[in-house]
Amino acid sequence: MEITLGVAAHVDAGKTTLCEQMLLRSGVLRRCGRVDHGDAFMDLNELERRRGITIFCEQASFDLRDEDGEAVCVTLMDTPGHVDFSGETERALGVLDAALLVVSCAEGVQSHTITLFRMLAERKIPTLIFLNKTDREGADAARVMEQMKRLLSDDCVWMERGTDELREELAARDEELLERHFDGRAARGDYLCAARRAFATRALFPVLSGSALLDRGVDALLRAVASLCRTDYASRRERPFSARVYRVRRADGVRVAYLKITQGRLSARESVMTLSGEQKVSALYVAQGGQLMPVSGAHAGQTAVAAGLAVRPGEVIGEGMGMSAPELTPVMSVDVEPLPPLTVHTLLAHLRELEEEDPLLHVRAQEGRLSVGIMGAVQIEVLGELLSERFGDRVRFLPPRVLYRETVAGPAVGIGHYEPLRHYAEVWLRVEPAEPGSDVTFASACAPNTLELNWRRLIRTHVLEREHPGVLTGSPLTDVRVTLLAGRAHLKHTEGGDFREATYRAIRNALMRAQNVLLEPYVRFSLAMPREALPRVTGELIRMGAQLDAPQIGEGEAALGGVCTAAAFWDYPTRFAAATRGHGRLASRFERYAPCREQEKIVEEIGYAPLADEQNPPGSVFCSHGAGFYVAWDRVGEWAHCQVQDESAQGAEEE
Repeated sequence: MEITLGVAAHVDAGKTTLCEQMLLRSGVLRRCGRVDHGDAFMDLNELERRRGITIFCEQASFDLRDEDGEAVCVTLMDTPGHVDFSGETERALGVLDAALLVVSCAEGVQSHTITLFRMLAERKIPTLIFLNKTDREGADAARVMEQMKRLLSDDCVWMERGTDELREELAARDEELLERHFDGRAARGDYLCAARRAFATRALFPVLSGSALLDRGVDALLRAVASLCRTDYASRRERPFSARVYRVRRADGVRVAYLKITQGRLSARESVMTLSGEQKVSALYVAQGGQLMPVSGAHAGQTAVAAGLAVRPGEVIGEGMGMSAPELTPVMSVDVEPLPPLTVHTLLAHLRELEEEDPLLHVRAQEGRLSVGIMGAVQIEVLGELLSERFGDRVRFLPPRVLYRETVAGPAVGIGHYEPLRHYAEVWLRVEPAEPGSDVTFASACAPNTLELNWRRLIRTHVLEREHPGVLTGSPLTDVRVTLLAGRAHLKHTEGGDFREATYRAIRNALMRAQNVLLEPYVRFSLAMPREALPRVTGELIRMGAQLDAPQIGEGEAALGGVCTAAAFWDYPTRFAAATRGHGRLASRFERYAPCREQEKIVEEIGYAPLADEQNPPGSVFCSHGAGFYVAWDRVGEWAHCQVQDESAQGAEEE
């Protein structure tokens, strides 16, 4: 039986040390490394060893035996604990069968602990909890158990207590067991089966404790993993191949993709279907602590590392292929300036390579300026070090800026025509507001007999294939519905690239005619603090313009939640720590984009000139006397070849 087990924690909870001990106790390691000593088996990257934190998700496999003696192969994934690298953690969560959440028995439930538990809950991942650092001064297991029941789930169950009490907890969560329990007919195996069912459905979060540093409680934890975790991959091995890509990186200069095979089998030299077409796996490996070892094949339930595939994290290949969008969203960005002799062109190529590994970087090149999306200040420092170590690049980062978006307040029709010599395409699109959070969607109201299906499909591809810059600040367009009204091709001169040009120009043309709206990101936050800090914290949040929920006041502690603009909240965690003297907990996450409260001011400050953006022209190219000429955006309708009544779009069909 195969199990992929992810280990997650708030930074400094002892997660990586626990992973080392699990590998030691299972026979993979001969000695246990430590993060602070820079010799941890799972932290091989020089950046990680120098900083003493986990930045990249690494993995190793080991074998256990369950209660019945069945072999259990565990792939252990050590995920980053620092909030700035949550994107790496999120990508790993997508392939987990179970999770191990590590909580410090000294610090208790911390802000990122709550965030991680929520992320696991959203993905319905069965979760074990290990109370680490029970040897530390101030460790209080009873206090932390109360915290977990209050802040995480009331189904957190302490497994290290009396047998009768534990059996009652299990019976209360399982109807099949309940009657047998009260009749006295339940055997030990009945309680184990009930625990497995409750664990699988997240009706039970088993809590164990110990000290990873002193090797206490690790054997009991391994027994719990082997006893409770169950998967059915053996029944899927003969199905058509399917796998999820959860990581992309460079190994000795070769681009490799980390896969979790969810069904079927995969062999080296085999061809697989991807979103980019059929591709061949040139080599296949398994990862063991950052080292890649060649294998001939892998099957459902296993992870593998494939060379030769041009795929992206989040992509499903094989049967059911598709792409899952990341839930995390960077709300701030920084401009990256190359220092001589590094050029913008070279730096862009290097950033694009890093973006393949971390899609949340959202690299943008606009008017000779390069920017990347960021989750926090530590990520900026690590990015600079990564550029230096991998490429030898010297760069300068400018102060963080808000990542805005743009949308429209009402419908507008745009025309894109592209007709230099021996090329031809014309596209009419309507751009209109859509539901918040819907991104860009496409529909067609084009009469089938006026434009062939392959061209309509190509236009759809070009609408959805990239971020389209808005005309207020050049920020990405979102929350709009783009409807194809009409189009025209030439039997002899039209090529695929012609419709790309026409589609991009039509969208841009529509935006020049529309009432555009600038959107800014909002974050939802939750704070816990000593009661005496509540007035000061509340006053500061009100001055920041935050919308506050009613405070919850308990014995000695107060909780406060609300929503605030990302711009105002960006540096607030530092001020909150000062206001609570380090005794508060803060968790925040992106919630939504909403109209910017100071649109005119922000647009003026950014100073984007849409007509000066040569990469995104709103005008069109027509042909006369054997030569192409440019027609300004506000005169394209006078030259257009199609005749369209916008009312025809009433029958638009989603595609």
